[in-house]
Amino acid sequence: MSGQTTLDPTPPAATPPKPRRHGSRRGRLAGLACGIVAAAAVGALILWWPGKATHDRNAGTAVEAAWQRPAVSAAQLAGRSGVKITEVAVTGGGGLVDLRYQVIDPELANELHDPSTPPAVVDEKSGLVVHDLLMSHAHTDPFKPGVTYYLIFNNPGNWVHRGSRVTVLLGDAQVEHVAVR
Repeated sequence: MSGQTTLDPTPPAATPPKPRRHGSRRGRLAGLACGIVAAAAVGALILWWPGKATHDRNAGTAVEAAWQRPAVSAAQLAGRSGVKITEVAVTGGGGLVDLRYQVIDPELANELHDPSTPPAVVDEKSGLVVHDLLMSHAHTDPFKPGVTYYLIFNNPGNWVHRGSRVTVLLGDAQVEHVAVR
């Protein structure tokens, strides 16, 4: 041999491949745009749905025919339904409407148990009928004179609020323009 040694050049170190991103830049932008459109659609649905549930917001104090009852004064309610409204208040951080009434005549008050005339509170500004009782609770036992009873309604979307005027439907009568505390 010639005495020369040949040095084999060492192959260049393999560079690790770049981490692969999921999808191309255009694909990621398209996904982001779809997410924004979906969020906007959900937001629009949330804003639109309560408006549909309240029928026409310009309806004033009109109540659906199924919920309309003869209007009486607060004093006349005791003679007609045997109860006196003592308080309508918003509770539960605005999510509940608390209706309290005192029984004057238990015989007349038994009319409140009639399923064809369920109790309700109607927001006079929006026309929204609040009638879903919290956990479906309703008093079913015979009423006692002088006792104050309560009904707690779910207040969807916090439509009824302190300072509102409402129409209270109890038995076969309604009392209009009741102030909410």
